[in-house]
Order: sequence, then C-alpha cells, then structure tokens
Amino acid sequence: MIEESVPRWMKDQQVKGGWVTAEYSMLPYSTAQRKARDITKGRLDGRSTEIQRLIGRSLRAAIDLEKLGARTLWIDCDVLSADGGTRTASITGASVAAALACRTLMTAGLIKQNPIRQFVAAVSVGVVGGIPLLDLNYIEDRDAAVDMNVVMTEHGHFVEVQGSGEETTFSGPELESMLLLARKGIADLLAAQRASLAD
Repeated sequence: MIEESVPRWMKDQQVKGGWVTAEYSMLPYSTAQRKARDITKGRLDGRSTEIQRLIGRSLRAAIDLEKLGARTLWIDCDVLSADGGTRTASITGASVAAALACRTLMTAGLIKQNPIRQFVAAVSVGVVGGIPLLDLNYIEDRDAAVDMNVVMTEHGHFVEVQGSGEETTFSGPELESMLLLARKGIADLLAAQRASLAD
C-alpha cells in the first residue's frame, strides 16, 4: 500500500525522501494448531516485531528512498501456510511487491525514476543430521543443529546473516557450505522474481 506521507520522525528531523516498512503476521490457520492473532494478546509478539524490522531493513537496502519521494510504502506480509522459512519467504515476496508498487507510481507519473536499485531475496539454510540443507521445512528447522537465515541483494551483497548453533557449534567450513547453498538458492529466487515481473 502506498501512503502519501512519511512517518512523523522523518518530518521532525527533516529527513528527505520516503520510507519503506513492513507488517508481518501469521494467520490463525497457517500452522497445524491454530495460532492466536496478536490482537487477542493486545500487543505484537517479539518474534513478529523482529521479523517486521528484518523485512523493512532488507527492503530499504534495495530501494533509493529519495527517489521514492515523500511517501511511505507499506508491505503487508500475511503468512497463509507456515512450513518453515516464513521470514525469508516474506522478504523475497516483499521485494516483488515493492517493485510492483514502484511500477504503479511510475505509470501514474508520480515518480520519474524507478527507486528499485536492486532486488533482494532471502533463504534459510541449516545443518540437519550433519548435512547442510537449503530452505528448511518445519521439521528440518525444528531438528537443525545449526539454523541460519541469509538475505542478499542481486549484486551479491549481504544485507543480513542470522545464524546460531542450537545446542552445538559450527565450524568455518560448515559456515562456508551453508553460505554457498544460500547463494545458490538466492540466485534461483532472484531469477524467479524477475520472471514474475516480466511484461
């Protein structure tokens, strides 16, 4: 959604350009057991807050905010079916949504140049049973000795790498093998993004 205004802090600090932000939510039927909506608790849970911030950071790394103009681009990421990798899927889909929104702004003549500097995509990788895996599903993620999320731009730069050993450690070579898998997966996703946006 495109809102023709920017957050108050940008106005107060006279920051030029626009803003890109995200909201993330797992819908009640997205998991095997019903997940209560955050609104029933009266607040956003810590996990959702962290993921929203990650999505926003990832998109802002790929978008020229000055070219966007004094407007806010809201990306709503509602998880319909959760089977692992919901934050990485949200980032990858949000990049396409942002490109579509910017295309709409250009078609309407509201901006002259495309603010999208590059696409961004993300994948999960991990080590399960001693084997590095790409795009972990729920069971693999649950059983992983190492779990990592990797966000990269199409120019091959890292936006964020979140990795941790689950009751274990991981070696330099294991890290390299996971990053190699992540690069391959992200390259495939970037190609799919471009194909989905082709006229």
